Amino acid sequence: MKPFAALALLVTLAPVLAAAQDAASLFKGADLALGEKLFREYKCAECHSRQVGGDGSAIFRPHGRINTPAALLAQVGRCSQSLNLKLSPEALISIAAALNRDHYHFN
Repeated sequence: MKPFAALALLVTLAPVLAAAQDAASLFKGADLALGEKLFREYKCAECHSRQVGGDGSAIFRPHGRINTPAALLAQVGRCSQSLNLKLSPEALISIAAALNRDHYHFN
């Protein structure tokens, strides 16, 4: 990546990176019940199971590549996009917040 492109990307992501340090502010106001409902409705566990085997929970590795609240939210967004779910930002945040509560435990 060219230096200018890297700088432009950093500037674009700065607000997300700042929020990434604090799960409480990133997930503030999230509807945890909605996150749980959408996780079940879109059969996320079944997809994860196909990827990693077992019940799919092995995909949740707090010390793996998902190591910040923002990375978790971004991954939920990538899943939504790859499956063409067209979820709202509020829905994505709700799913990520529920995953954080149940698996990642970011502060």
